[in-house]
Parts: sequence; structure tokens; C-alpha cells
Amino acid sequence: MKKFLIAAAVVIALSFSANAKDKELSINGDGCCAKCTLKDKDATSCQNTVTVEKEGKKTIYYLTGDVSKDFHKNLCTKVAKVKATGTVKEVNGKQELAVTKIELVKADK
Repeated sequence: MKKFLIAAAVVIALSFSANAKDKELSINGDGCCAKCTLKDKDATSCQNTVTVEKEGKKTIYYLTGDVSKDFHKNLCTKVAKVKATGTVKEVNGKQELAVTKIELVKADK
């Protein structure tokens, strides 16, 4: 029984540390389609992206999830300013954002 409790504690601790690597983040940037606008050779189908520039360095976030798919009509053939919130992680050298919320950013007048 004691070994079982120790093993269970280790499994729980490992699951928390794995989830700690993924962090929630809100980003503002230029939203567009990886396939149609960016012409990303790895994109086999339409996928939203947000390009963020900070201190002269550009980072492209590839958006995932149903919220992003539902928003795609706003970005497929054009670039628009967007704000996206979700959980970010690195997959195959690319930043992926599992979107929980995305919206167009209105231009200041």
C-alpha cells in the first residue's frame, strides 16, 4: 500500500510539472492564414497564425482548436490585427497557441 501511495504521488507530481510548461498567454499581432497568406510550405490546409514583433524579433504563433477554426473566415485571404488568448507550447520548433479566445482589434481613430 505504501508503494502504491508513493507511486501515485510521483504520477500526480509529474502531471503537474508537465502542465506547468504550458502557459496561458494573450498576444496582439497580425493574424492571417499560414497556407493562403504566408505560403507556409508545411501547411497542408488553412490554419490561422498571429505574427508578433517584439524588440525587432518576429514570432509566428500557429493557432489551434475550434475557436480558431471558427474565426478563420476573418483571416483566410487577408491580414488583420487580432488579439488571441490561449495556452502556448512549442511543437516541432513552432509556437502553437491553443486558442480560448480570439477577436479583431479595432484600429484607433
